[in-house]
Amino acid sequence: MKIPFNKPYMTGKELTYIAEAHSNGMLAGDGPFTKRCHAWLERSMGAPKALLTHSCTAALEMAALLADIQPGDEVIMPSYTFVSTANAFVLRGGVPVFVDIRDDTLNIDERLIEAAVTERTKAIVPVHYAGVACEMDAILDIAARHQLFVIEDAAQGFLSTYKGRPLGGLGQFGTYSFHETKNVISGEGGALLINDKRYVERAEIIREKGTNRSQFFRGAVDKYTWVDVGSSYLPGEVTAAFLWAQMEDAQVITDRRLAIWDKYHAALAGLEARGVLRRPIVPQECQHNAHMYHVLLDSLETRTRLIAAMRAQDIHPVFHYVPLHSSPAGRKYARCHGELPITDLAGDRLLRLPLWTGLESQQDRVIEVLHEALGPL
Repeated sequence: MKIPFNKPYMTGKELTYIAEAHSNGMLAGDGPFTKRCHAWLERSMGAPKALLTHSCTAALEMAALLADIQPGDEVIMPSYTFVSTANAFVLRGGVPVFVDIRDDTLNIDERLIEAAVTERTKAIVPVHYAGVACEMDAILDIAARHQLFVIEDAAQGFLSTYKGRPLGGLGQFGTYSFHETKNVISGEGGALLINDKRYVERAEIIREKGTNRSQFFRGAVDKYTWVDVGSSYLPGEVTAAFLWAQMEDAQVITDRRLAIWDKYHAALAGLEARGVLRRPIVPQECQHNAHMYHVLLDSLETRTRLIAAMRAQDIHPVFHYVPLHSSPAGRKYARCHGELPITDLAGDRLLRLPLWTGLESQQDRVIEVLHEALGPL
């Protein structure tokens, strides 16, 4: 039996809610299910405003607009991330400035950020890799001293916390992904958290094609019109209905994933003790969400052989990012602050194991094949 890297999970209520959305007679954005999701996010994350978007990419693009990124403005971020983290700012003419990541969490190294700040720096974008929090107190302190925006890329960090505070709720803006590879899903989807009330009204306008349509529906204006730049960032009600079914069971989903993560962690302790691989490291102040289980191997060659050996047994692990600084667009639109040796090593050595809700009955086979494959390597 094939064991895929990811398998989208359904709670069983999704199709019922989609049918309900249809019977409500409203399939466009901001219907009843969207409002339920907004309220859940605001309550759970303690945010003044949450807005569903059609992707985390869209949420990042909205954040770039809210931060008023102008041509030549610099945005500090890791290179070890998905392309959307950088592209959202490049679209506004911004310049991503890559700094290296930490050896333990693979998050942006907060000790390197301040030296990368220049008079053109406008924002810091911490990416919470694998749902493990960046060192946010230090990052927020640097941002406050230099009057910079903090835009959290919490695409992988839904329901993770840093010192008890939810990821996505610490900077001025936080972004989530509900892509089918994430813990809580809607196929494609995302959300923007606005944690500074001063930006709520403009966020609504940007999300509604630059119009004050949201104010019109609240009765604050007697007609709506074009007032600012913006785009169509709303998801439809079908997407929101699917997402609501997932949000209702979000903690159950997270707990099941954590149990899978914990089983991997215990089963691979011996291989780590032998120096064959390194397991994930989660600082004490971070509560992760079991978004992924990754291991670091000793070389690119070992990783390539391991992937081939496991796929021969119909088990499909994957590597992760090709670091952005080594990509053609990264070389064209961004720059590095210093060398990025840890980023380069992660790009060559990191392997992600299958982890999805429902894997429980097949996880022993993944672990067995992994042990067998690593024996002779």
